Formats: sequence, structure tokens, C-alpha cells
Amino acid sequence: MDRPKIRLGVVGWPVAHSISPPMQNAALESVGLAGWHYQRLPIPPELFDETVAALPGVGFRGINVTIPHKHAALALATAPTPRAQAIGAANTLIFEDGGQILADNTDAPGMIAALPIPAAGRTALVLGAGGSARAAVWALLDAGAREVRVWNRTPARARELAQELGATPVERAEPADLLVNCTSVGLDPAQEPFKPLPIDADDVTSYECVVDLVYRDTETPLVQAARARRVRVVGGRELLVRQGALSFELFTGRAAPIEIMRRAAGAR
Repeated sequence: MDRPKIRLGVVGWPVAHSISPPMQNAALESVGLAGWHYQRLPIPPELFDETVAALPGVGFRGINVTIPHKHAALALATAPTPRAQAIGAANTLIFEDGGQILADNTDAPGMIAALPIPAAGRTALVLGAGGSARAAVWALLDAGAREVRVWNRTPARARELAQELGATPVERAEPADLLVNCTSVGLDPAQEPFKPLPIDADDVTSYECVVDLVYRDTETPLVQAARARRVRVVGGRELLVRQGALSFELFTGRAAPIEIMRRAAGAR
């Protein structure tokens, strides 16, 4: 079988759970890019730099980058966008002729595009302090949020992120307009619901909208709790679609078929 002319992929460790390949391949097919193919690329942290550097040589045009590689992706880039630099993490790399590696962060604008309410003038509580949390905090502040608070199980990490980006570190959950979960809590169905988040199911009514970056086969306990209490929600699959659509446009130069991507990802 002939090798695809142009290859794309998602790099992570682990990455077997990713639904980006069916979503992106459906989009590629819908716009007539039959010679393109998107795949999973499981790469451990110690092999990230050398493996990614070799990808252009085997036909890769670009990659998405997920946990735990978003900081390393930015460091590897030769031409990061101002947005990626400000966030301090990249989730999209583009391989250009001549060896240049462009880096961008589509998590940030993707989240803002997915919100059912404008962020401007509102308050937000972000749970987590990793690469996705950095993107969320930066995006909310860039969109004009009045205050963004950051909570993390390790308070020092919350303080560090908040100081770098101009947010407010907190050691307990407080009511806000938006709640954004950037932790992995909810990914494992066997894990006790909400542990170790600083909120429980009834606390979701303290927020006008709940955003959960985690996606799995069924809705997370956080999203289920919000829906049950008639709080507006944005689930992880919709966020995946939004950031993936922006990455698709960077990879291909074509407008992203968002509805096709949404159906392929099972978002609602």
C-alpha cells in the first residue's frame, strides 16, 4: 500500500484514547484531501525532541501535541507565535521547508470560541496549573475577563502560573461566572467523582457555565452534575473540536468543516 502523501498526527504519552484521528480524517476527506492522513503518535517524554525532529523526513506536515509535551513543543519550535510564547505552551507544530518549526496554541482561541457566554467582564475559576490551564488563563484574560482565579492541589504551582500570567491564585473554590476544569479529574471512570477537586456536585450552581476539558466515552461527573442542575456546560469533546478545527486550518490552509468534525468526535 502506498504511503500517504502528507501525514499529520497527535503526539502524547499516552495517546491511545485520543479521538483526534477520526475527527481530523473525517475533515480531510470532506474537503477532498485524499492524500492526507492523521494518526496517533505515542512518544515518551525522553524521546520527544529527537522523534519530532525526524517527523518531517517521513512525510509529516504537522502535529497536534497533548499531555505531557506542550511545554517541550514550544521549546522545540524555531518560530513560535506570540500567543504560544505568552502562554508558554504549544499544542500545534507545523513543519516548514528548510527545517523551520512553527508553533501555535489553538487551545486558547478554541476555548473562547466554544463558550456560550462572552468572557469579557466576567470572573472565572480555573482548576489546574499545567499547559491546558495556562492556555485557559491566558485566553480568558486576553478575552477581557475581569478576574481569573487559579486553584491547584499544589498551591505553589497556582501561585507561579498566576504571577506569570496576571491571574489570582486561590487555595479554595470560590463562586465565579465560569468554572474551567483543566485537571485530569474525571478521565478515569473508576476514580471517585470530584476527588480531589475543591468542589462537589452541588457547588456547580455557584457558576453560570462549567467548562470541562476532560473527555471520555461518557460525560464526566462534573458535566453530568452541571447538566442535572441546569448549569450551562462546555464538554471536552466540543473543546477538542474547536481547537482541532483551528489546527486543521493551520495544517491545510482550508476552512475547517466544523459540523463534520463535531459529528466525528461525538460532541454535543
